Amino acid sequence: MGAALMLAERTRGRTAPNPNVGCVIVNDGRVVGRGWTRAGGRPHAEAAALAQAGERARGATAYVTLEPCAHVSPRGPACSDLLIESGVARVVVALTDPDPRTDGQGIARLRAAGIEVTDGVRAGDAARSMAGFLTRRSLGRPFVTLKLALSLDGAVSRADGQSQWITGPQARAHGHLERSRHETILVGRGTAEIDRPTLNVRLPGLSERSPRRVVLSVDSAALAGFDMLGSIEALPGLSGDHVLVEGGAATAAAFLRADAVDRLLLYRAPILIGHGRTLPDIGLTDLGQAHGRWRLHDARMLGSDRLEVYERVRIGR
Repeated sequence: MGAALMLAERTRGRTAPNPNVGCVIVNDGRVVGRGWTRAGGRPHAEAAALAQAGERARGATAYVTLEPCAHVSPRGPACSDLLIESGVARVVVALTDPDPRTDGQGIARLRAAGIEVTDGVRAGDAARSMAGFLTRRSLGRPFVTLKLALSLDGAVSRADGQSQWITGPQARAHGHLERSRHETILVGRGTAEIDRPTLNVRLPGLSERSPRRVVLSVDSAALAGFDMLGSIEALPGLSGDHVLVEGGAATAAAFLRADAVDRLLLYRAPILIGHGRTLPDIGLTDLGQAHGRWRLHDARMLGSDRLEVYERVRIGR
C-alpha cells in the first residue's frame, strides 16, 4: 500500500475532478502491475495497473488507495468490473470512496464475485493523499494550503513589505515542489506589486506543472471583511481541488480568519528582521480559541531553514 500511495502522488493536483489514486498488483511476491490516475482523471489507476499486468493479474492481489469505482462512465468502465474480469483473488483498499455512485458498492461488487477484500489499510495516509478530492466532497471547496516564510521573530517581511528572500535555496526549492502539486496559486495584490513573483515552478522536469496564477486584487480593508469560506469558489481564476496561498500577510490572515486553511507550511529561517510585518488580526477573540486547531504532521530541516507542516483539526474529518 505504501508503494500505491507513492504512485498516487505522481499526479496530485492534476486529476480533478477525479481523485489521484495509486494501484499496485502483486502475484507470487512480485509486482506485476503499477498504475496511477493520469492527468485529467483517466485512465484510472486500476485500469493502468491491470493493463500492465495482463494475464499475470489472475490470482494476484491488488492494492489500491481508493475503493474501485462501481459506475460506468463515458470515459471508461467501472474499475470494480475490470478487477473482477481480470481474475484477481484479493483486493486491499485504503479508503472507501465517498462518491455516492460508489460509496461501498465497489467493495460489495468485488465480494459478491468471490474476491477477498480487506479495507481500511492506511486509510489516514490515503485521506491525506486525496485531501483535495475529499475536501471538495465534504466542504464544497478546494483544499487550501497556506505557505508562510517566517523569521525567528515571526516576521513575514520587512516593514516595507519586502520578503525576498527570507529563506534559503533548499527551502525555496521545496516551495517549488509544493507549487507543482497544486492547480492554483494565489497571492495578494501587495505581494504581487512589491515582490513581483513569477509564481511558476522552476525545477528541472517540472516546469510544465506550474499552477494557474491568481492575484487577489482587493485592498486590505476589503479583504478584512471578506467571507473567504463562504465565497472562495466565487474568487475569479480558481480551479481544481488544490489551492496554494503564498501571501502576503493580509491575504494569509483573511484565509485564516475565514477558517479556510486546511494545511500550513511554515518555513522558519534563522534570521532576525526586527520591526517587520507580522500577521494581522485573524479573528480570535480569546487566546483559548487558538489551541487545539492545528496538529503537527511533519517537521524537517531544509538547509539552514526548518519546515513545519500543520494540518487543521476539524471535527468529523
